[in-house]
Amino acid sequence: MCRVVDVQQAVLAKNDGLAAALRADLAQRGVTVVNLLSSPGSGKTALLECVLRRAVQRGVPVAALTADLATENDARRLARSGAPVKQVLTGGLCHLEADQMRGHLEGWLPDGTRVLFVENVGNLVCPASYDLGERLRVAMMSVTEGEDKPVKYPTAFGLANLVVLGKTDLAEAVGFGEREFAASVERVNPGVEVVRTSSRSGEGVDLLLDRVLAVCDGDLPHQPALAAGHLRAHPHEHGPDGGHVHDHGDGPAHHHDHDPAHDPGPGAETARATGVPIR
Repeated sequence: MCRVVDVQQAVLAKNDGLAAALRADLAQRGVTVVNLLSSPGSGKTALLECVLRRAVQRGVPVAALTADLATENDARRLARSGAPVKQVLTGGLCHLEADQMRGHLEGWLPDGTRVLFVENVGNLVCPASYDLGERLRVAMMSVTEGEDKPVKYPTAFGLANLVVLGKTDLAEAVGFGEREFAASVERVNPGVEVVRTSSRSGEGVDLLLDRVLAVCDGDLPHQPALAAGHLRAHPHEHGPDGGHVHDHGDGPAHHHDHDPAHDPGPGAETARATGVPIR
């Protein structure tokens, strides 16, 4: 097999440049982007709905961009908060990139928006490598996922400015070990704050929103001790048939056949966005 790590690093470097430009443009408009990462089933959509609803109640101009491989279910749920929401259907792509972000925001993001929440694709591997122009990166997990989740996914949790623990109302029922979890977080991201939340009880919803608004007001978010370049390598290997193999480090590598129809090249549109009306 022929390793192409250098190509991947070039792709990430290009994305970083686009993300920096997007961050600067949005800052001029007074918009702070929050990139929310988690695995599927963590409860991030339910929690984000609560945060959006609370923001609307408090008069904070917020919006949300939610990404998924298929269906507009998440956008419909988030739209119940009363905030402007847009769904991005990635058609199989496992993450968002900065150029996609810019394209989806053009002509849609309402003037006066203070916070844009981005619910990334449910995945703790690929999305962790891509800067979306955010000022605050949040890594979330639920108590049902196990205390060692952060050390299993050190890139996602190690580069987070804030860590959110969800479904805390179930902690006792599932025997979740708070001490072991805290040690796992500290191991990959020393000093990062953990916000305990529950979309059912409402625990932590206001605190999470307050942390976001503090960054909007100029507070410097937690800076991970580990440099991004030391964690972000996501090597791909080309298979003998021209496809490529992902080695995510958490299990066996998986192979994707190369299909030009699904690999249009850098800068090409790879996702479809649809607006979801607020009812």
